Amino acid sequence: QVQLAESGGGLVLAGGSLRLSCAASGMTGDMVAMGWYRQAPGQDRGFVATINWSGGSTKYADSVKVRFTISSDNAKNTVYLQMNSLKPEETAIYYCIVDTRILGRRWGQGTQVTVSS
Repeated sequence: QVQLAESGGGLVLAGGSLRLSCAASGMTGDMVAMGWYRQAPGQDRGFVATINWSGGSTKYADSVKVRFTISSDNAKNTVYLQMNSLKPEETAIYYCIVDTRILGRRWGQGTQVTVSS
């Protein structure tokens, strides 16, 4: 199994920044990618960003390109999401995900991000 521990959520004013972290533990040798999804109240969970674990290539939702940056520290099995210029509509629970070859996708518990206007 792979366990995920997210941190870094909180309350921020519109236009502000937050940095989320997600540390993976367990069967981490099988990881293919890590990333982030988010779910706002009353909405479906949506893709935010992912990073490939071997080559470091990244993908972003169009709505967060330029403002968000995903990065990783492979030695620590940790992925980060730097979020700048946050908007109130980005208030959501942010979920860390890890994709593995054998176990498939695993989800973290989520961390609340609240952007106040």
